[in-house]
Amino acid sequence: MKDEKKLIDTVIVRYGELALKTTGIRNWYEKILVNNIAAMLDQRNIRYSRIKREWGRIFIETDNQNAAGTAADVFGVVSTSSAVTTDSTLENAAQVCADIAANLVQKNESFAIRVRRTGNHLFSSHDIAVKCGDSVWERLESLGRDPSIDLTYADREIFVEMRQNHAYVFTEKIRGVGGLPLGTQGKMVALVSGGIDSPVAAWLMMKRGVEIIPVYFNNEPFSNKVAHDRAMECIAILQEWAPGHPFTVYEIPFGNNLESFLRICGQKNTCLLCRRTMYRGAYEVMKKEGANGIITGASLGQVASQTSANMYAEIYGLGFPVYHPLLGLDKTEIIDIANRIGTFKASTKPVKCCKAVPDYPEVKAKYDSLVIEEQKLDIEKLVSNSLSNAKVFKI
Repeated sequence: MKDEKKLIDTVIVRYGELALKTTGIRNWYEKILVNNIAAMLDQRNIRYSRIKREWGRIFIETDNQNAAGTAADVFGVVSTSSAVTTDSTLENAAQVCADIAANLVQKNESFAIRVRRTGNHLFSSHDIAVKCGDSVWERLESLGRDPSIDLTYADREIFVEMRQNHAYVFTEKIRGVGGLPLGTQGKMVALVSGGIDSPVAAWLMMKRGVEIIPVYFNNEPFSNKVAHDRAMECIAILQEWAPGHPFTVYEIPFGNNLESFLRICGQKNTCLLCRRTMYRGAYEVMKKEGANGIITGASLGQVASQTSANMYAEIYGLGFPVYHPLLGLDKTEIIDIANRIGTFKASTKPVKCCKAVPDYPEVKAKYDSLVIEEQKLDIEKLVSNSLSNAKVFKI
């Protein structure tokens, strides 16, 4: 397909559910999507002349072979295709199909023409398929390829998308990440620990259009620098998925709080008190940043602190939204996503476990038990002291 690659001049970008929005919302989402595509192309140093919108499609004018794969990594994109553009006539579409087939379809291979038509034309989709199929057949016969047509199990497929003013011919579709354009669903605080789960949770909410504000609670001296470095590396990888939307990162010291829990409260409740206090700190960041919620990497039943009873107790009496996008996923599903998005390697670097974790943690906390425990502490002061020593920086 070497010659075909020289011909490619456009990337077709397809989107999904945003097409179901009302006209005004759809227009707004499309503009954000175009900006996000441009930012991703710029981040990866891929040249293009322009990005244009048409009804139901976005087109990137470029001859770079990596552009389609890059655009597929933009949230909101369902699929992309590197295409050859020609005029919207049967003859021109058929000519391009034949040129591509000469490099694509080998001896004794079957082929199929797949057609999609939009706009007003003097011919039907069937007419396009017949004309292009005939042209491909004749070209392959002239090359001694012994072609055959198989519309069900073709060895090779050539796609023709006929629109009002142009026809686009391509041979493959690259699956996109889907979701909604980043920046269409407001901002949320994402608790990122550097483990496998929390970066995946943050990414899934980004996929739904949410801009994240990463917050890392530094548990030193109960954890070490490796834990810190893992979290920062994961945040940096997540930032690569969000060009044009620079993260504001909060690193909040938390070791003194853990020391207070261990010294004053029942040790079996340490992890639950830790979580509640982190939520309170994240809530203060949420208010400061004008965000709409808090994202965690909790997965139901995965660890002792994530039982349904404990998760109820963790939020009892707290009046702000907490989102758990991994709640129904098992570990293998989470690991698959971590590998896909690039955080798994960073998240699995060897690290010492938190020294504050009790040997026998509470697994069936009563909904109000932590409120009683908190009465032994000056929670507001603990949260305030942590936030006053927080580091805030951009990636």
